[in-house]
Amino acid sequence: MISPPHFFLRSYYTSLTTASHLAWDSIRAHKLRSALTLLGIIIGVASVVLVGAAIDGLGVYAADSTAKAFGTESYLVAQIAQVGRSTPAERAAKLRRNKRIRREDLAFLKESTGDQILYSPYRLRIEDVKRGNETFEGAAIIGTAAAISEIRDIAVVQGRYFTSQEERAHQNVCVIGYEITQALFPGSSPLDLTVRIRGLDFRVVGVQDKLGSVGGNSQDNQIYIPTDSFTRIFGQEASMAIFGKPRPETGLDLEAGLDVTRAALRTRFAVKPGEADKFDTLTPDAIRGFVDQILGLIKAIVIPVTMISLVVGGIVIMNIMLVSVTERTREIGIRKSVGAKHDDIMLQFLVEAVMLAAMGGAVGLAGGALMAKVLSLALEVNLPVTTTYVVLALVVSTLAGVLSGWYPASRATQMDPIAALRAE
Repeated sequence: MISPPHFFLRSYYTSLTTASHLAWDSIRAHKLRSALTLLGIIIGVASVVLVGAAIDGLGVYAADSTAKAFGTESYLVAQIAQVGRSTPAERAAKLRRNKRIRREDLAFLKESTGDQILYSPYRLRIEDVKRGNETFEGAAIIGTAAAISEIRDIAVVQGRYFTSQEERAHQNVCVIGYEITQALFPGSSPLDLTVRIRGLDFRVVGVQDKLGSVGGNSQDNQIYIPTDSFTRIFGQEASMAIFGKPRPETGLDLEAGLDVTRAALRTRFAVKPGEADKFDTLTPDAIRGFVDQILGLIKAIVIPVTMISLVVGGIVIMNIMLVSVTERTREIGIRKSVGAKHDDIMLQFLVEAVMLAAMGGAVGLAGGALMAKVLSLALEVNLPVTTTYVVLALVVSTLAGVLSGWYPASRATQMDPIAALRAE
């Protein structure tokens, strides 16, 4: 004898199996209509997956670009150093409050905290670079110390970075970026050859690894030269930026190293306890935080917009299911007359709507993942299909199927069997 719980489960399983067979038969009988019905869900799920991959890919790209352009454990000190835009009033207030960072300040930092922190000045100018009759316009000329290669983890794929000995000897040496190499030395090695900056020849000792762009600005048009050479070309500046990084042997992390530098500068600039710093600092975490804030805003706007296509797909399923209920009025009447219950009819049409949504979700997921892979290869970027957006797309598509199938299924259960049998 079957116990009541087992009987209930067996009865439910039978009803679900019957409803699934009927739903599948209906879908197969109207292949074109079913395919068109799926389009809304397919497009919606593919859009969510692809947009999610693009957003996550942008986050990975920004993190990688920040690490390449800024370093992982380095920080920047300057009169004004920030990410994002500031108003003219905010910038003017900082210029009034903050002190200019001069060579004397760098010397003070090296003397007072140089045993704990590696320092390098950082000066930048945009200038044309020449080699013979060829000109590379708008190169970023950067004046630094030899220590910048360790501070910012600068990857050199050919040759090396210039040394502190070359810097002390006032040699005109340089490390050039990928774009400059391709433009001025196509198909050949630039090592030990020269480029000309404002009439001065610089011997190329290294080629920087290809970095791409950060914030729309190319990182491959850079030329690193010693600070003294930079000063001979462009003269002294009113203020400079300083990069710092804790020495590995000290065991200090980025925040602790930054605190050492801040304390030294606060002492030099006579900042009283409780007063704000009279200089700006910038860390990779601050840049990543700003990027995450922008990506969060993009998610909050774009993801709900892409969900609209899933809502539209659900409405399409509802319309088709209402048509299906009307077409199968006689079938519903026959099933009711031979003993089909309210729940059996409800389950039949609800399962069909969910199956349509699930099929559309599966096809949309595969299509979105394939498009992300193709775009990754074509654009040479990483567009990861993450579990979060896959689950989000499938859950929403399934809910769309349930909600869109509920009303048509309810209408089917409310039909009078005698009136339904009379339908043509």
